[in-house]
Amino acid sequence: MPMDPMPDLSALSLAEIARLAEEQKLPPIERWNPTHCGDSEMRIARDGTWYHQGSPIGREAMVRLFSTILRREPDGGYVLVTPVEKLDIAVEDAPFVAVEMKSEGVGEARSLAFRLNTGDLVTAGPEHPLRFENGEDGPRPYLLVRGGMEALVARSVYYDIANIAIEDGAEPAGVWSNAAFFALEPAE
Repeated sequence: MPMDPMPDLSALSLAEIARLAEEQKLPPIERWNPTHCGDSEMRIARDGTWYHQGSPIGREAMVRLFSTILRREPDGGYVLVTPVEKLDIAVEDAPFVAVEMKSEGVGEARSLAFRLNTGDLVTAGPEHPLRFENGEDGPRPYLLVRGGMEALVARSVYYDIANIAIEDGAEPAGVWSNAAFFALEPAE
């Protein structure tokens, strides 16, 4: 089954992005509870690269497919799950990376949509909040994607968010998306 190509975010309106996000059909992994079978020998690096047995997975379609069966467990770990097996997968930071952003509107009427490295589209808002942490290498923004899983916002995309915050002049510095305000400062 061929997967659709990744969307060109710049060519889409936010209404089109919302429609595509709504149409994304994911397997019902939250209903699958097979027996734990072991380790997948896979990991997701901090930069979003997927590895199997130490080698990067070069086929984008495979990564996209695996991402649809990725689940975060109550203990904070990650697994790849099917109706008949569950395998651990190591995640160095966040399982997704927000690699592109589109902004429409201004101030409180702004909406921010993100394309992830897996092709998923997510619009920040109350159901998909942005949060910020301080890291050794500077601010580390995250976007809630689904099921307790987050996307690390790529540095270049973070700079776009910071520019919007500066332009808007909000105090504290932050951005609006879908009627929710996200301060750029880490939560205490």
